[in-house]
Amino acid sequence: MIFDPIVAFFVFPAMLVLLELGRRFRLHHKSPAESSTIEGAIFALFGLLLAFTFSGAIARYDAHRQLSVEETNDIADAYRRLDLLPAAAQPGLRQLFRDYTTSRLHLYDTISQDISPDTARLQDEIWKQSLAAATAPGANIDATKLMVPALNAMFDITISRQRAFNMHPPTVVYLLLFAFSGGSAFLAGYSMTARNRSWFYMIALAIAVTATIYATLEIEYPRRGFIRLTDPDRPLLNLRDSMSARN
Repeated sequence: MIFDPIVAFFVFPAMLVLLELGRRFRLHHKSPAESSTIEGAIFALFGLLLAFTFSGAIARYDAHRQLSVEETNDIADAYRRLDLLPAAAQPGLRQLFRDYTTSRLHLYDTISQDISPDTARLQDEIWKQSLAAATAPGANIDATKLMVPALNAMFDITISRQRAFNMHPPTVVYLLLFAFSGGSAFLAGYSMTARNRSWFYMIALAIAVTATIYATLEIEYPRRGFIRLTDPDRPLLNLRDSMSARN
């Protein structure tokens, strides 16, 4: 199950309502003011769940960036080996490589379990034309031995990157996160001792939790919210620009 980051904004009003319900519940039952170790344990568990979910999203995002760098290196390596092919075949293949690099941009723009149709089509074209050029007269004697492994590495990384992009925590983790947000808000309201509510602290708590959950979902499911994560595309953009400079 995929969670839109927009879902996090429902946490804010829900927490405010539960904070108020917890406060009224205590006033209605006239419970004595005391510090409960159970409340402290629940708050600590919620904090750990929030922290580990956020750090996990950051770790997966860093893995995505690393895979983007690896893919950039693989494309650049295969691109350099085009010099082994006959001069007549190089311009067409260089254009295909530029188009292919463009097709690998904006992975964060799409929501798909597979690589894009443009990428798949360009892979077939590059493979066919590269093999034909490597065996054509005028090609370096080692062209096939050097081009084939480079192309395989360039194509294989697309699968690794797509699989990493589609890996997310189990749905139950986020359901627990939402449940603990509400439960902690209710307990926080229940622990209030003053008859007059403190809107400042209530709103501050709701904003802090909502912002953290929203940032986590934005990083975990990019391009579904308002934040735009462009760092993973930067190496590929630089590579494409360097290809365009060489004609």
